[in-house]
Amino acid sequence: MQPDLNGAVALVTGASRGVGRGIATVLAQYGATVYATGRSIERAELDASIHRVAVDQNDDAGVQRLFRRISDEHGRLDILVNNAWGGYERMVVDGRFTWGEPFWEQPMWRWDAMLGTGVRAAFVTSQHAARVMVPNKRGLIINISHWAAHKRIGNLLYGLSKAAIDKFTSDAAHELKPHGVTVVSLYPGLVRTEAVLAANVFDLSNSESPEFVGRAVAALATDRDVMRWSGQWLVTAALAQYYGFTDIDGRTPRALTIADV
Repeated sequence: MQPDLNGAVALVTGASRGVGRGIATVLAQYGATVYATGRSIERAELDASIHRVAVDQNDDAGVQRLFRRISDEHGRLDILVNNAWGGYERMVVDGRFTWGEPFWEQPMWRWDAMLGTGVRAAFVTSQHAARVMVPNKRGLIINISHWAAHKRIGNLLYGLSKAAIDKFTSDAAHELKPHGVTVVSLYPGLVRTEAVLAANVFDLSNSESPEFVGRAVAALATDRDVMRWSGQWLVTAALAQYYGFTDIDGRTPRALTIADV
């Protein structure tokens, strides 16, 4: 059965494209009132029912205005998905592919992008969300993360930032548990984002659509016992097996393990 999110209020950051766009789309399809942020959100392919808010997640004042708007319009926030990230851009600099370089040869802007735009943005946005959720004694915060938290994939900065996200998930879950707020990290598999499709170098036989990740978020948001997952990292395809949902093409991708990645 399709999850029923009528009456729920959700915020998805970094929703201009890719995973964030897929999550925002599915939550709206299932009835949630969705606020979607991104620097280029006005050009995003999103349903007209979704509230587009052009916000740079590094702009604390802009984030504060966003939460003031949500509070004024609804007085609540039920779902926050921290998807905004940085550091994937400019992998080639002056003809040199820098993504996989050792840490001492990594450009410093990548630290700022991953630990600033990524980890810091999730922290600041979650602070605002917690201030709304705690008084209401309910809420769900989902941090989009990756296996790189446990295994070197790509470069040190990528792993460091994802490990920080998972540690934030664990400790925030501990602090929010008495207030009825759940916090989890969510690990998508290989997602058919615009960038992945454009690269044309990946084996997509076990890939996921961006909407598949959205269905995982919706399943968690409608689980009355979702608190049992709090503080954990969860794999989208494993959640599909547990909750019984499929991808938009009817398939259920195989759940990856750390050995697969």
